[in-house]
Amino acid sequence: MYSKPTTPVIPYSNALYRSADRRAFVFLIGSLITVAWLTLWIWDRSPYSRYLSHKELGEIASTDGASVFLLVTLYLVGWTLMTVAMMLPTTLPLLEIFRRLTARRQERLQLMALVITGYLLVWTGFGVAAHLADWMLHEIVERSVWLEANAWIIGAGTLLLAGGFQFSRFKYRCLDKCRAPLSFVMEYWRGRHDHRNAFLLGINHGIFCVGCCWALMLLMFGVGVGNIGWMLALGAVMAVEKNVPWGRKLTAPVGLALLGWAILILLNHSWSWQS
Repeated sequence: MYSKPTTPVIPYSNALYRSADRRAFVFLIGSLITVAWLTLWIWDRSPYSRYLSHKELGEIASTDGASVFLLVTLYLVGWTLMTVAMMLPTTLPLLEIFRRLTARRQERLQLMALVITGYLLVWTGFGVAAHLADWMLHEIVERSVWLEANAWIIGAGTLLLAGGFQFSRFKYRCLDKCRAPLSFVMEYWRGRHDHRNAFLLGINHGIFCVGCCWALMLLMFGVGVGNIGWMLALGAVMAVEKNVPWGRKLTAPVGLALLGWAILILLNHSWSWQS
């Protein structure tokens, strides 16, 4: 006996739930990134903009009497804001994959927060180490009359370092890990200790991200943490490198551009010496 086929039931509730959850995720992450950009933009145009420049920390301490702890804290706040603004967008594919895997869990917001916290913690640690190294470098320069008169060598050296690193095997190894977010999540998101694993996932991703981008981020020490133009340019380069299908091909041209820039600086000053 012929029976009329029944119309399949479409799980509208599940589809709507997933759509609403994704919109909430995009809104929250987008708001966090936007607030970081706006805060840095306002800070850079305020009377306190010099607290974003590592070059002026020593002068501020001597003239204003501010404690070293306060100055370093303010600088790290600025560095963390810069990391959120520049680096968090580059890790959105991984965060989206993690959101899907944990969408049905009641503690999904806590787990996402732990991933982001672990990621930012690694970048903060890098910021501390880079700041201390930069401070030591400036101490060396101040003790050398020749280096103080030729401080441009530091800028040229930074460009040479960043450009040369673009061609290193270590750069490509870390970049390949960052360009495979699904494999990365599957590798580190396992076991029963969800909160600990979420935190470690963020830390491990941050380690590979720092390994991939640390040399480019050093350029921010030369132009200042609050330099919006440089932040946009470098953030765009790193986002394309990590997330766009052809992004890996951008690494070498960026390296050549940085090396060329450094060579131009060296040639310009060598001509000045000869004249």
